[in-house]
Amino acid sequence: MATPAPALVLLPEWGSGHLMSMLESSKRVLLTNGGRDFSITLLIMRPPTDEATSEVEAHVRREAASGLDIRFHRLPAVEPPADAVGVEEFIARYIQLHAPNVRDAVAGMGCPVAALVLDMFAAPMVDVARDLGVPSYVFMSSTGAMLALMLHLPVLHELVTVEFDEVDGEVDVPGLPPLPPASMPCPVVDKKSPNYTWFMHLGDRFMDATGIIANTTDELEPGPLAAIANGRCVPGRTAPPVYPIGPVLSLGSGNAKKDNPDPPHGCIAWLDGQPPASVVFLCFGSMGWFEAPQVVEITTALELSGHRFLWVLRGPPAAESGAGAPDGSEHPTDANLDELLPGGFLERTKGKGMVWPTWAPQKDILAHPTVGGFVTHCGWNSVLESLWYGVPMAPWPLYAEQHLNAFELVAAMGVAVPLKVDTKRGNFVEAAELERAVRSLMGGGTEEGRKAREKAAEMKAVCRKAVADGGSSQAALQRLSKALHDGAALPKK
Repeated sequence: MATPAPALVLLPEWGSGHLMSMLESSKRVLLTNGGRDFSITLLIMRPPTDEATSEVEAHVRREAASGLDIRFHRLPAVEPPADAVGVEEFIARYIQLHAPNVRDAVAGMGCPVAALVLDMFAAPMVDVARDLGVPSYVFMSSTGAMLALMLHLPVLHELVTVEFDEVDGEVDVPGLPPLPPASMPCPVVDKKSPNYTWFMHLGDRFMDATGIIANTTDELEPGPLAAIANGRCVPGRTAPPVYPIGPVLSLGSGNAKKDNPDPPHGCIAWLDGQPPASVVFLCFGSMGWFEAPQVVEITTALELSGHRFLWVLRGPPAAESGAGAPDGSEHPTDANLDELLPGGFLERTKGKGMVWPTWAPQKDILAHPTVGGFVTHCGWNSVLESLWYGVPMAPWPLYAEQHLNAFELVAAMGVAVPLKVDTKRGNFVEAAELERAVRSLMGGGTEEGRKAREKAAEMKAVCRKAVADGGSSQAALQRLSKALHDGAALPKK
C-alpha cells in the first residue's frame, strides 16, 4: 500500500480575506509538483456570527467541488469570550480557545503532517505544533510591512514610551520610510488597549514558528523583507525564514466573456460601453460603508471631477444581522440609493457614472480596460488585485492595518496618489480633496498622477513575472515545498 501524502493542516481565521488567501496559497504548494506531494486538511472553526458562517460554508462547498485533494474537518464549537474589549483581542482569544480541539485533530491524522499552517491570529498555537512534533508556519495574509512591524513591535514598545500619536516626528519601522504616527495600524494606536497587547504577543510568537508564508513578493516589498531577513526587526534573535510566494489571488471569473453563455454582470455591461482607461472605480471592501454626510462629499467630488465613475456604495449594517458583531464583521447592507444619494445626482451623472448598491465583481472590474484608477480602502487583497491589473490607486484606509498599507502604496511603492484622510473624524475625506485625487489619478496633468500610473504598470509586470517559472515567488514556493517535505512527521499522540 502506498504511503499517504503528508498533509498540510490549515487553521485559518474565518474572514474571507484570511481563509481564501491561506487556502489559495496552500493550493499552490499542493500543485507545485503535480499535486503528488501533499494533501490539504482545512480545520474549520465555527465563526461567531451566522453571516460569517454562511460565507465559510459557501467557500467550503466551492472547494469541495474543485476536485483537488482538500479535506474538511469541522472543529467542535466553543463558547466565545464574553469579556473581550476589542475586535483583535476577541479574534485572538476565540481562536486560542480552540487549541485543545486543534491538538486532537492534528494528533488524529492518519498520515505524516507536513505542517500546521496558522493564521496570524492563531500564532500562539505554535505550542500545539511543537508538542505534537510537527512543523508550524504562520500565514501572513497582510503585507511584508505589517509583518516587519509586528515583529518589531516589542522593540518599539521599549523605545517609544508615549502613545504613537504623541510621537514628535515619525516612527521607525525597519525596511520602511519614516512612518507618520497616523499611518500606524488601528489595533496598535492605543497602547492601553488589549488589542495592542495581543499584537505584541502575536508578533513575539511569530518568532517561534518554523517559517512564515507571506502573500507578497521580494520585488513589491524589498525593504521590509530584507529587514526581517537581516535581523533588523528583532535584534539578537534570528527570525524564521519568510517565504514570499505572492501575489496569491483567486483569478477564476464567473463573468468572463470567454466560454460563458451567461450575460455579463451589470457593472461589466456598463463598463463595456465606456472609453479605455476613462473610469475611476470606487470600492471599499466587504465591510466598507459610509454615513450620509460622507456620501454627499463623494457625490460632490465625483461631479466636480468630471470623470466617469463606477461606485460600489453600500448601506449601514442591519442591527439584526451583524451590527456590533464581536469579531468586527459588520457586513454592510444593500444601499437604498434614494435615501443615501442627494436628489438629482443620478440624473445629472446618467451615462457618465454608475452607482452600484450591492456586491460587485471587483476582480473583473479591475481587469476591464476601461478602468483607469481605483479609490480603495487598501485591504491587501484589493491592493494585490489592483497591482495585478496595473491599476493605480488613491488610498482611503478605514480600519485594521489599512493606514499602513496606504502609506506603503504612496511612500514606498509609488503606485498611488496621496489622499488626505482625517483619522480624527472617522477617516473623513473632504469633497475638494477627493476631487483633487481623482483628477490626479485619472490623468489631470500632475506629476504624482503620472508617476503612479507608470509605477502601477511596472508593478503589473513585476507581479506576473514573480509567479511565473523562474520568478522570485516561484523560487520561494519551491523552497517552501522542499522545507515542508523534509520536515513532515507523524504527530505524537
